[in-house]
Amino acid sequence: MTKPSKKSTMQQTAEEAKEYLSPDKSKSKKKKGTKQGDKPKKKRKGAPRSVKAGLEFPVGRIHRHLREGKFANRVGAGAPVYLAAVLEYLTAEVLELAGNAAIDHGKQRVVPRHIHLAIKSDRELNKFLNGVTIHGGGIIPRAIPVLPKKIQDKKGKPGFSQVY
Repeated sequence: MTKPSKKSTMQQTAEEAKEYLSPDKSKSKKKKGTKQGDKPKKKRKGAPRSVKAGLEFPVGRIHRHLREGKFANRVGAGAPVYLAAVLEYLTAEVLELAGNAAIDHGKQRVVPRHIHLAIKSDRELNKFLNGVTIHGGGIIPRAIPVLPKKIQDKKGKPGFSQVY
């Protein structure tokens, strides 16, 4: 028997967003008349779009920022859902790598240094966030030659660049 393949978080999020955006024809809204003895039904509030799409990031707030930002005259219904899914995926990826960096350094709390090390250690994230400065991130440790380079003198013996 073959094992079912595990879908990545991004694929699951994309599928949930597609399910949210596709109109469901099986659920037709029919208004039923109330009988004389029935109590009036309380109007239920709709669930937030984040919950409908299965996301943690706020779809409504992202939609508002897209509208107020004047990026376009009109913003479709699917754009904030997709953007929220992408932002959630990228955040989860960075936090996972930063958490691993914190554990490697024997810490339980993620600090900006761990986020910086996580981004710089991952090739794709480093390319994507190349020009980003993280406050409190420090520098990437690497070997920098501090001592003067050794040169050979006329006799072929190795010497120093400065002679005393």
